[in-house]
Amino acid sequence: MSFLLTGLVFIVILTVLVLIHELGHFSAARIIGVKVEEFGLGLPPKITGKKIGETEYTLNWLPIGGFVRLAGEDTPPTSEALAGKRVSKYKRYFWARSKKERIIILSAGVCMNFILAVLITTGLLIHGVHEPSGRVHVQKVIPNTPAASAGLMEGDIIAYASVLKDSKESVSKQIGIPADLISFSEANAGKEISLSVIRNGEVYERKLVPRIQVPEGQGPMGVAISDLERHSYSMVEAPFKSVVINVTRVRDMVVSLGTMVAGLVSMKNVQVEVAGPIGIAQVTGQAVTFGWEAVLELASILSLNLAVLNILPIPALDGGRLVFVFLEKILRRRVNPIFEQHAHQIGMLILISLIFLVSLHDIARLVRGG
Repeated sequence: MSFLLTGLVFIVILTVLVLIHELGHFSAARIIGVKVEEFGLGLPPKITGKKIGETEYTLNWLPIGGFVRLAGEDTPPTSEALAGKRVSKYKRYFWARSKKERIIILSAGVCMNFILAVLITTGLLIHGVHEPSGRVHVQKVIPNTPAASAGLMEGDIIAYASVLKDSKESVSKQIGIPADLISFSEANAGKEISLSVIRNGEVYERKLVPRIQVPEGQGPMGVAISDLERHSYSMVEAPFKSVVINVTRVRDMVVSLGTMVAGLVSMKNVQVEVAGPIGIAQVTGQAVTFGWEAVLELASILSLNLAVLNILPIPALDGGRLVFVFLEKILRRRVNPIFEQHAHQIGMLILISLIFLVSLHDIARLVRGG
């Protein structure tokens, strides 16, 4: 049942992200006046299709993306059009539009994915998210441990920890993050320490001796601690906070990609993990176990990933098509349309091959239990 649920959630997320992306291209093209010949979900070969108006809406066999086929997008201008004759006849062709209009159409999908990520994150922020609070509280007390013997309880806030250095002097440490308490208890294992505990607004002192011999999966004190607390943002604060969060995520993704490329070029060991559809499906399954908030968070991150990957200057992707528009501006003439068409075809073959190889890597990792 969980396998089926994971598969369903994965398909829904992927479908929504692709539809939003292609809807960006579709809407921009329609507003500008370019004819949309086909709106496809998945990649060919085609399963089925239906023509509504001038656009054919198709469902395709390869569930790894989608596309919008614009009139004249992959066909060269006619000699008549290049000669500047009867240009109005071709005004609904992609190549007949200005460079600015083509840039808007090509960028619209990426923009839609970023907007979707911002909207999802905004909703989560309004609903409430767990954030570092600067306070360490007890989540769980394990029975028959120093913490249990000292009377620590779930919900206690540990503000300070101190230990008697000698008969006259004590060393005190403010506890603001879990690492503060962990390092203090480990450094003073076997010694009696004193904890300043806040419970229901009142301050208590609790003494205990952190263990030297620690059972597997436990700490010296025998408590689970966290500094995360749920915080809800107002409808005014949330959108601004969401933009900051997603811009930061985009920056981190770009840095990660740059690190990977630099490592490959310099022949160094690359530690950046790359996941294909199978790997993403596995992560989706993990998110499902944590609940709908985790699933939405994953969808937001995947939407950003789709935006970042599509804007890369790789033929067949939006970024690769943008490169040819910018080259046209720099060279003051259109790049040979046949060359551009072949470049995008080769780029698509390379991308499909990479997806296949990454998927094999994901399968091997699953077999190894990674």
